[in-house]
Amino acid sequence: MLQIYNTLSRSKQAFKPIEPGKVKMYVCGMTVYDFCHIGHARVMIVFDMVVRWLRASGFEVVYIRNITDIDDKIINRAIENGEPIAALTQRFIDAMHADSNELGLMHPDHEPRATDYITQMQGIIGCLIEKELAYHGEDGDVNFAVRLFPEYGRLSGKSLDELNAGERVAVGGGKRDPLDFVLWKSAKAEEPADTRWKSLWGEGRPGWHIECSAMSCDLLGEHFDIHGGGADLQFPHHENEIAQSEGALYGQDRKASDQPFVNYWMHNGHIRVNEEKMSKSLGNFFLIRDVLKNFDPEVLRFFMLRAHYRSPINYSDAQLEEARSGLIRLYTALAQVLVSNKAVDPHSPWVRRFADAMNDDFNTPEAIAALFDLASEVNRAQGDEKVRLANTLKGLAGTLNFLQRDPTVFLQEGSRGSDAGLSATAIEEQIAARVAAKQTKDFAKADLIRKTLLEQGVVLEDKPGGLTEWRRS
Repeated sequence: MLQIYNTLSRSKQAFKPIEPGKVKMYVCGMTVYDFCHIGHARVMIVFDMVVRWLRASGFEVVYIRNITDIDDKIINRAIENGEPIAALTQRFIDAMHADSNELGLMHPDHEPRATDYITQMQGIIGCLIEKELAYHGEDGDVNFAVRLFPEYGRLSGKSLDELNAGERVAVGGGKRDPLDFVLWKSAKAEEPADTRWKSLWGEGRPGWHIECSAMSCDLLGEHFDIHGGGADLQFPHHENEIAQSEGALYGQDRKASDQPFVNYWMHNGHIRVNEEKMSKSLGNFFLIRDVLKNFDPEVLRFFMLRAHYRSPINYSDAQLEEARSGLIRLYTALAQVLVSNKAVDPHSPWVRRFADAMNDDFNTPEAIAALFDLASEVNRAQGDEKVRLANTLKGLAGTLNFLQRDPTVFLQEGSRGSDAGLSATAIEEQIAARVAAKQTKDFAKADLIRKTLLEQGVVLEDKPGGLTEWRRS
């Protein structure tokens, strides 16, 4: 049975969907004012993996990932560029989709945009005001009254007294308490007309947190199975989602027997660079499209999933090269045999080991370790057994979207950068020269060609019948 680490309970729990056989999952997506970086890539890759495994396990999954297309960063960038909000956000939505396609990721079933859900957000805000959990401040903003929601802090594990409010925002303007957060921001005179909507509280726009409550509840209902996102969203964003969603539903009198907003909260770990958290403020972030100029998308996916989704990852080119070497080992095992593409035997010990790993809170490191051990068995096997094992290797890896390409193509492609090494044509010419040298018994020259190619990252493998195959190292 699938076990999921639930941030809310701080423990692994047996996964039991609300409706048998069906899973409703919402993941916080991108704020579209710039190109996506590898931190975004990790969120996309992790929850793509989760959806793939859920579906491979027989669940019918509805996967929602939202788009934040209105907030302060977007407004500031649009003003800087002198362009309409819609033009700016659409450009970066298109870029996000291009990055996702390049990475070989599935599209969510729904990808709602915040600006399409203003009415629903206003409805929740009005409900919170009616239940006296929100108030209209003197500065025109509508704020959530955190101290009136007794359950606040469950997700972060902190009491109200423990929360360091000074790190979030000082009391000022229309706020009554530094812990209170904004639900509706009143429009500023200098802000463009396309950044404001009419409301009962004056012209303005939604706060960041309210959009996810509106979109998830509209598309999945007021009670759904899984909510995911990066670890940095646990507090305050997801904490605030719980407060405003359950507050609107139950008011100040939420009882222990009342259904929670979400049953399972999942958070993926940070990307670190030189042991520091990757962030734009530190200038140590890398765009997906820049990384993919030098590394195959499958290598980046493999790099991400070699680590457990909840663990931090230290990013470097060396780590990506190591991931590429690992993929080469797996593809090399498949290159030795014509895979049959038959359905894998569900009773195979390799299938059971792989499934046990994935069912243990999506333990991809252990699942990938099983693939490496299986590849070693493929290398040792002969005949029909080799074909059967290779078919199992490809089939299991396919549930993580690995090893589905022609092995020879992958092994010969190498890196993507301008210094990717010799072209395929140049390598074939050197192989032909080596064959000619061997035919004239100039074995010293043949050995020199092999050695020179190896120094340039090309491995030659002599096969029966005088054939020579090659791959990048």
